[in-house]
Amino acid sequence: MQSKSMSTTRFAEDRRQTGMMRGLTALVLGAALVLGQALSVEARGAPESFADLAESISPAVVNITTSTTVAASAEGIPQVPEGSPFEDFFRDFMDRNGQGDNKPRRSEALGSGFVISEDGYIVTNNHVIDKADEIEIEFFSGKRLEAKLIGTDPKTDIALLKVESDTPLPFVPFGNSDLMRVGDWVIAMGNPLGQGFSVSAGIISARGRALSGTYDDYLQTDAAINRGNSGGPLFNMDGQVVGVNTAILSPTGGSIGIGFSMASNVVTKVVAQLKEFGETRRGWLGVRIQDVTPDVAEAMGLADAKGALITDVPDGPAKDAGMQAGDVITSFDGADVADTRELVRRVADAPVGEAVRVMVMRDGKTQTLSVTLGRRETAEGEPVPAAAAPAPEPSSAELLGLTVKPLTAEDAKALGLSADAQGLAVMEVDEVSEAYAKGLRVGDVITEAGQQKVVRVKDLQDRIAEARDAGRKSLLLLIRRAGDPRFVALGIEK
Repeated sequence: MQSKSMSTTRFAEDRRQTGMMRGLTALVLGAALVLGQALSVEARGAPESFADLAESISPAVVNITTSTTVAASAEGIPQVPEGSPFEDFFRDFMDRNGQGDNKPRRSEALGSGFVISEDGYIVTNNHVIDKADEIEIEFFSGKRLEAKLIGTDPKTDIALLKVESDTPLPFVPFGNSDLMRVGDWVIAMGNPLGQGFSVSAGIISARGRALSGTYDDYLQTDAAINRGNSGGPLFNMDGQVVGVNTAILSPTGGSIGIGFSMASNVVTKVVAQLKEFGETRRGWLGVRIQDVTPDVAEAMGLADAKGALITDVPDGPAKDAGMQAGDVITSFDGADVADTRELVRRVADAPVGEAVRVMVMRDGKTQTLSVTLGRRETAEGEPVPAAAAPAPEPSSAELLGLTVKPLTAEDAKALGLSADAQGLAVMEVDEVSEAYAKGLRVGDVITEAGQQKVVRVKDLQDRIAEARDAGRKSLLLLIRRAGDPRFVALGIEK
């Protein structure tokens, strides 16, 4: 009986464990099914067709033809002395080839654009219409109208045109480019290689690309963009313009799937100013800045390598507000500043003449300053004064891989600085040193070390000693080259 009871108990236990295993298996399979369903929701398939979208946006996309007068040039024309026996021969040859008259000629170029309002405002690239005498707009319907130029912004390569029409024109709205994600579908439309109203599709390949402009914020796409697509729109799947097709990266001149469209959130601000003023009016802070690198952050005792480090403060709004070289701008108008590029764009977008709150880190403490912004277009081209102080007596030393000596008036003149400029001139740079690797060269001038002015060799020696005593691994130097400043952090561990 005992054996039978144990057998019955073991059987019941086996069944209980089997049931638990079945339940666990079902739970795992259920979880896998739910996960699979979740993944299938996130991974969207390709659209069945772009036809409906292309049909709805086509009427607002335009081809642009520009005409320019090209001045005559004698370059490449053989010069024959007057009275030479070959004079008649060359004159006949040039006349047969249409070069003998040496007269100005007309040159035509093609591009793309899009209508943004029913009363005829059209957006395109500045380089499409640059120096054009005449601008003709061709609509999808075949209608042609002459356009006049409202304004341009070469810094973002955007231009605004206007046509007069008896009837309201079809137009397309701008979308929010900040909402576009890498992998989102987009389509481009324009006049590639003169093949008008051509559509290509692709995805957003990258965001926040910079080419060479100060205010660059490009969406990168693999939708085919070729010559003639410039100025055309890049659409999201809702038919909104999220970019203006501007440039391609290509070794052949044709599309290899790396195209760049200026983000709509940049374009809309530029277009609004061109429409209102006929020109841009960007905010101006009046500082020279550089990114905060990890070694610079360590040298300054900062917790994070972020913000914009001020290298120089010429006369202007920032100086009036009390900003100083060596300050790190961490916040502008209530928004955190990650790097110099972000700061430049935010300042440019801020209203001219209005006061904004700027937070800076100075000597390890946070300060908030109120700055009334000037206008960049007015300030550009104004000379930046160099720092002035009497030059001390000459002496030299080898420090941090550099041979330095106090800057004399003769040195300053040779380096293109004012005669009373101050600092330590770099006479030699050890080519195996960290200083050489970080770009310091003969002729550079050290004006600050550890955010304090240096005019004597002993000043630099004292700053090195102070940094070591404070446990720092590097020392921050302010370097000027041809008057342009930048900060460099050099290691002092030895």
